[in-house]
Amino acid sequence: MTPEPFGARLRHAMDTRGPLCVGIDPHASLLTSWGLNDDVAGLERFTRTVVEALADRVAVLKPQSAFFERFGSRGIAVLEKAVLEARAAGALVLMDAKRGDIGSTMGAYAATYLDKDSPLFSDAVTVSPYLGFGSLRPALDAAAVFGSGVFVLALTSNSEGAEVQRATTADGRSLAQLMLDHMAAENEGASPLGSVGAVVGATLDDAGVNLAINGPLLAPGIGAQGATPADLPALFGEAVGNVVPSVSRGVLRHGPDVSGLREAAGRFADEVRSAVSGS
Repeated sequence: MTPEPFGARLRHAMDTRGPLCVGIDPHASLLTSWGLNDDVAGLERFTRTVVEALADRVAVLKPQSAFFERFGSRGIAVLEKAVLEARAAGALVLMDAKRGDIGSTMGAYAATYLDKDSPLFSDAVTVSPYLGFGSLRPALDAAAVFGSGVFVLALTSNSEGAEVQRATTADGRSLAQLMLDHMAAENEGASPLGSVGAVVGATLDDAGVNLAINGPLLAPGIGAQGATPADLPALFGEAVGNVVPSVSRGVLRHGPDVSGLREAAGRFADEVRSAVSGS
């Protein structure tokens, strides 16, 4: 049986749970602020608490793979369990891995995160297109087969990104716009939402690109990085209804209290709903 596409599942989750993604970013400083040691036991306690608090109510949970990888195989084991438990509780899991390579190596990354038989199978994964959009084909094809999603870096919020992403191509488009146009082509005809998303930083002053890709727009930077839900309509314009704002420290700093995490996530979700609807 053909799996339901990620875009359709994400649209339903956003409509029923609210358009919010919460990152699971176990920085050493966050572990310390929670009264935990910066070790595997602390990592496991932190991750378990976030999943317990939020997986049954937010649309998307986004583990940052690097913060688990730094503990080696034991950290990856914690990540595997978190992905399984979060998905079982109804959250969509977006693996923030930002993988980018070519050929069989990209295929291996796709199998790791997008193949339903993988222990790290996630609903979607972040990837980098700056080896050429065509280098992502193994991930795009795997996502189509398994009903998964792919979020492609387009305009990131770090200042260094502009030297690549804002560079002008031979036909006058920015490189970011070229990538967005590729994404729009992948999503053509999809309903209610395509499964190829773009990453566009919520902290940008001006996108300066056409964001109508018929796919989700992951917008990191809400909360501690300075962007607010009220900033979204001006930045994303008519595409704001497809934005999935991502907040990490703005929610996680309210732990380790479960109710504090839930209240913070609920508050951000309500603010996003209000901003998007204009009410």
